[in-house]
Amino acid sequence: MTASGTAFDRALDLLGRAIVDGELPVGHTDTIEGLVERAGVSRSVVREVTRVLGSLGMLSAGRRVGLRVLGGEHWDVLDPLVIRWRLHGPEPQEQIDELRALRHAIEPAAAAAAATAVQRGQRETQTLEDAITAMRRAAGAPEAAAFLQADRALHAAVLGLSANSMFTRLRAVIDEGLQERALRERAELLPDPHDVELHGRVAEAILGGDAEAAASAMREIVERTTRAAR
Repeated sequence: MTASGTAFDRALDLLGRAIVDGELPVGHTDTIEGLVERAGVSRSVVREVTRVLGSLGMLSAGRRVGLRVLGGEHWDVLDPLVIRWRLHGPEPQEQIDELRALRHAIEPAAAAAAATAVQRGQRETQTLEDAITAMRRAAGAPEAAAFLQADRALHAAVLGLSANSMFTRLRAVIDEGLQERALRERAELLPDPHDVELHGRVAEAILGGDAEAAASAMREIVERTTRAAR
């Protein structure tokens, strides 16, 4: 969601950020009319926005208290919207660290599961093949954007190939982390040849049904990301 979208998108982004940033602090109570004034949109738009924020655990509604802002312990922290707002909030490093820890825990296991699923003939591998082909092609290009897009596609393909619905559910979460790293750390950098090689090893291991090699190469990718950030 960006400020350039619809009135609903803009209002959701404005109010979601306000909660994360503390402009609407925990325990703050408000009314639909108050949020209409703050967001500058219609009552119908604000009502829909509050429903979304309620589903994210950021607002509660009650007859006597109206709309009440909830603390972070209630938020759906695996929702990409919440992740995005936290990444641009007052403590972005906390969200970055959590995303890296999640990647370290999930992605090697997903790569191993993908290799096993491919070995058993349970998954179509074209998306992974297309992603690594695009990554290798983009590695020699002067623009970093194509490589970063292929990188995101490859990681999404690995999660999708895992035959694990929980891993697949995390594709959007992992993608937010990859996008943020691309913007913060690698937007102007050319691809590292060893990174390209490692991603190739992941793809080849999965396509060859080698779970151990797939997990090992993916683990090195995530660990290199963490070391580079430090």
